[in-house]
Amino acid sequence: MSVWARPPKRKREQPSLSRAQIVSAAIELLDADGIEALSMRKLGVRLGVAAPSMYTHVASKDELVELVVDEVYGEVPIPGPGPWRAEVTRFARDLRSTFLRHPWIGSLLGETGVAYLGPNVLRMSEAALALFEGAGFPLEDADLAWNTVVAFVVGRATSEAAWLTTLDRSGQSEQEWKDRLWPAAEQAVREHPRLKKLYTARRNREPGEINDVDFERGLGCVLDGLAAKLP
Repeated sequence: MSVWARPPKRKREQPSLSRAQIVSAAIELLDADGIEALSMRKLGVRLGVAAPSMYTHVASKDELVELVVDEVYGEVPIPGPGPWRAEVTRFARDLRSTFLRHPWIGSLLGETGVAYLGPNVLRMSEAALALFEGAGFPLEDADLAWNTVVAFVVGRATSEAAWLTTLDRSGQSEQEWKDRLWPAAEQAVREHPRLKKLYTARRNREPGEINDVDFERGLGCVLDGLAAKLP
């Protein structure tokens, strides 16, 4: 059962604890210690309560995951009225920034069940459909366009976040990692001329620059493709 599908329980309120506090503490725990740290027991310790006392508000870890994911999506400003391409570009950048702020989020997306019923996701989707419809897409095409943009951003940002997490755990900077890896990479691609040329071109670019440039170029390709589908 999804947290969005069950009716609220009748309960005696515990004034010192609320669902919002539980979700906020879970996000803090995930930001600090990563996805491996998330458990109802550890969350109870962080809140200073016994785990069973949270079950009035959140019945299981699965429900907690749904709530946490929707809360993170709520940090992204929804697309507003205006030129559709400019608004979608702004949204895509904001969504990427949010995923990089919470690098564990990508690992939870496969566990969120019916996350699309969360209030923040619903508000975001409704605004996006209105934006694409206003640009001239029929409703079904607007839905496909919106899901295509989200899939691109989530895919790119999840990979980026995983890379940054790996760097953080290694205790190295991106430049230090690149300097150590480069001899092995150069050796590996010596018989692959296209990869060798590509790696050489990227050898001296600033850390982080490649991710930023590739994101913008990829997003531009997605939006060009959608623009070509406009009636």
